[in-house]
Amino acid sequence: MTKFAVKDHEMVPEHVLLTPEECAEVLKSFGIVAPQLPKIHVNDPAAKEIGAKVGDVIKVIRKSTTAKQSIFYRLVID
Repeated sequence: MTKFAVKDHEMVPEHVLLTPEECAEVLKSFGIVAPQLPKIHVNDPAAKEIGAKVGDVIKVIRKSTTAKQSIFYRLVID
């Protein structure tokens, strides 16, 4: 069976692992703490592919027909 990169599939939006500084900036801009973010499991194929660990924050960039792109943030959980 041939393996492929999950990120290369057309249905998978771009996933970007944030640095601690970027994470702090995002949380501050929204006035929230990390546990208030939507969650993504550490075993999610896209999270695994970018090397995410529990407690990291991932920026998900989805294509949008009305806004060109929409950005979501996810907290990596176990």
